[in-house]
Amino acid sequence: MSQNIDYSKGIYDARQLGAGRMLILGVQHMFAMFGATVLVPLLTGLSVSTTLLCAGLGTLLFHFITKGKVPAFLGSSFAYLGGFSIVAPMLADADGNLAIANTRMLPYACAGVAFSGLVYLAVSLLISTFGIRRIMRFFPPVVTGPIIIAIGLILAPSAISNCQANWLLAFVALGTVIVCNIWGKGMVKILPILIGVLVSYAVALVTGAVDFERIASAAWFGIPLHKEAMGLFAIDGSPEFISALFTIIPIALATMMEHVGDIAAISATVGHNYINDPGLNRTLLGDGLATTLAGLLGGPANTTYGENTGVLALSKIYDPLVIRIAAVLAIILSFSPKFEAVINTIPTGIIGGISFVLYGMISAIGVRNVVENRVDFTNSRNLIIAAVILVSALGFNSVGGLTFAVAGVSINLSGLAIAAIVGILLNAILPGNDYEFDSADGAGAPSSGNLQV
Repeated sequence: MSQNIDYSKGIYDARQLGAGRMLILGVQHMFAMFGATVLVPLLTGLSVSTTLLCAGLGTLLFHFITKGKVPAFLGSSFAYLGGFSIVAPMLADADGNLAIANTRMLPYACAGVAFSGLVYLAVSLLISTFGIRRIMRFFPPVVTGPIIIAIGLILAPSAISNCQANWLLAFVALGTVIVCNIWGKGMVKILPILIGVLVSYAVALVTGAVDFERIASAAWFGIPLHKEAMGLFAIDGSPEFISALFTIIPIALATMMEHVGDIAAISATVGHNYINDPGLNRTLLGDGLATTLAGLLGGPANTTYGENTGVLALSKIYDPLVIRIAAVLAIILSFSPKFEAVINTIPTGIIGGISFVLYGMISAIGVRNVVENRVDFTNSRNLIIAAVILVSALGFNSVGGLTFAVAGVSINLSGLAIAAIVGILLNAILPGNDYEFDSADGAGAPSSGNLQV
């Protein structure tokens, strides 16, 4: 039956392909998200298994809330790495490498992630009440672009620190990612991070830089939840909890804009405007609830993945059922500590090489956001807003943020939090805000492309 299928116009019902082909397509989508998704726990100290579980559950929850209409996969967000590096920075091992998880502070960071998901819910409700254009005026590219730029710049020093563990592996990983992105075709261009890790890992095997001891001792089956990172156990009134909220919650302002861009990209790929049907309010709600769930379970924030949009364009199979199959496969993998142990053997130098280009891409996406939306920096208003955001983010971050006491509780505002708050206030106060969001194509929102923010 499948021999007579016309692929040129796209397939919207994958069941006509048969169970075998649908499974293969699901595996392809899982590999597309895999490299970027598992990199986040390696950079933050979170559990790989928990991360895969949260990605799978979050994707299924998103599909339920969007009525199963949107073919999007939700994986780990790189935008929140800046928040994790401030709230729960990785600790140095005996060799001086930043490779030990900060288990004392990780629950607070995850609690911040959980509460940041509630910002999505609030914006979703506001959009349902007042409409998209009126709400999006508070988040124009002149605000979100510089915030995204600052996130990448704040993370840059940690990339160099990781590279110093093994510059050979770092350069191999970095070079492979660049080659795949510039000259790669088809799936090679879509999977640069995964291929970069595999190629540099092969070099690490040859040079004897991989320690297999943890793999042998790991069990084949285990529950992918770890109490020492679950945000649910950190929800209290402590100064650490409150400071984590102020640091991480503002990041949602940038990731929501990325979400809009990704939904617009999926709409253009599939040929259906998902911003209008099932509606941006529903897609934001699904993304937000998935992020809250991940934070409570001890996983990183979720975000819609550009890699999987690339697979949609390549395969022309647009049925969301295929994405849900990938989500189930991710959940199944999350129950294998043996698999997590294999991922944890990736040397620090490789992580450094991947993050070297990745953190730069985060900032570059912010630059692309302001360029594509033609933000006029000859206008003093826009110039002042961008300047204050960048100096606030980088300057206050360099001195440990701003600490003050409220009702006897010490609160620390990170540079990112201050930048987001000041940027939104300046945009609302200063005259001349002429930004108009176009709900027809999602104009004004950055899309993550093939390297995720």
